[in-house]
Amino acid sequence: MAQNTEIFNGIYLIVDANLAEGTLQNKLEQALKSGIHLVQLYNTENVLESKIDFICVLCHAYQVPVLVNNNWPLLQTTLVDGVHFDGIPEDLAEIKQAVNKNFYKGITCSNDLAVVQWADENQFDYISFCSLFPSSTAGACEIVAFDTIQQARAITTLPLFAAGGIYLDNLNQLADLPLSGIAVVSGIMAAPDIAATTKKYVQELKNLKKS
Repeated sequence: MAQNTEIFNGIYLIVDANLAEGTLQNKLEQALKSGIHLVQLYNTENVLESKIDFICVLCHAYQVPVLVNNNWPLLQTTLVDGVHFDGIPEDLAEIKQAVNKNFYKGITCSNDLAVVQWADENQFDYISFCSLFPSSTAGACEIVAFDTIQQARAITTLPLFAAGGIYLDNLNQLADLPLSGIAVVSGIMAAPDIAATTKKYVQELKNLKKS
C-alpha cells in the first residue's frame, strides 16, 4: 500500500488476531464500512500468515493499512503495511535493513517525552499515548497526564493518538488535546452494533476537533 500521511487521523482500531476468522471478518468489515482509518493487529505470534494476509486484503479493499504490534518480521512475509512498537526498539536500523522496504512505524508513549523526541528524530509516522483512562486492554500502560500530550505537541508535528479506555461517554474529555485520532479496542469490537458504534465514534471525534 502506498504511503499516505492522510490516514494518520480518525479512528484507529486495535484488533485481536486470535479471534475466530469468521467472527473477526464480520466485526472488522462492519468497522471498515463505517469509517475507521487504521487497523493494528495484536496477538499475531501464533497466527497463520495466511490469516494475516486475509485480514490485510480485507482492509486494503477499504484503503485501510494494517500494522502489527511489535511482530515486525511479518513485514517480510505478509501483506502488513507497518509495525507498532510498544517501546523504543534497540535495533531499528537492523529492522529497516532486514525489511528493505518502506513501512509505517508507530510507537506507544506514556509520560516519557524522550520517546516523543526519539520518534520525531527517527521519522516515525505517529505516536500513541497510552493509557488515557484505566483499561483492561491497555495492559501495563500507565495513566498519561493530559499535560504530557500538550507538551508533546511542542516537540513534534507528528500525528498524536490517544489510546486506552476511550469510550463514547468519556471521549469529550479529550476536547482540549492536540490529537489527530484515537485508538479503540473493546469500545468498538465488543459493541453489540459495531457499525453504528463506529459511526458514532467517527462523528464524535469530528465534533471534538471542531470544538
